[in-house]
Amino acid sequence: MAHRDVLDALLHDYTTRAEAIRRDLGRSHSADFAEQAQQRQNDEVLEALLAEAEHGVLLVRQAQRRLAEGRYGECLCCGEPIEAARLAALPVAEYCLRCAEDLGDYSSQAARLK
Repeated sequence: MAHRDVLDALLHDYTTRAEAIRRDLGRSHSADFAEQAQQRQNDEVLEALLAEAEHGVLLVRQAQRRLAEGRYGECLCCGEPIEAARLAALPVAEYCLRCAEDLGDYSSQAARLK
């Protein structure tokens, strides 16, 4: 699958997820206090999931911009090509594995996209 197609599919997934979460957050709460407390706790989880989905949308749009500019797959730090296996696993990767490890970015990017 072409990079553009992968990024488009990923953007669709994040956008769909964010829209579904926004719908869930927009629902009304129960009049029962105990149930309402549980619903508000659930809302906190949903808000965190929404933030992750919105961040994913941002990362994909940045990757799409790099693709349009002809810089997709080029490490933003050293300028070397990002490993194909890394891009296959993390299509929004901004750094090659060496630079990501040096910057401490490898685990944070992977964790944000789960």
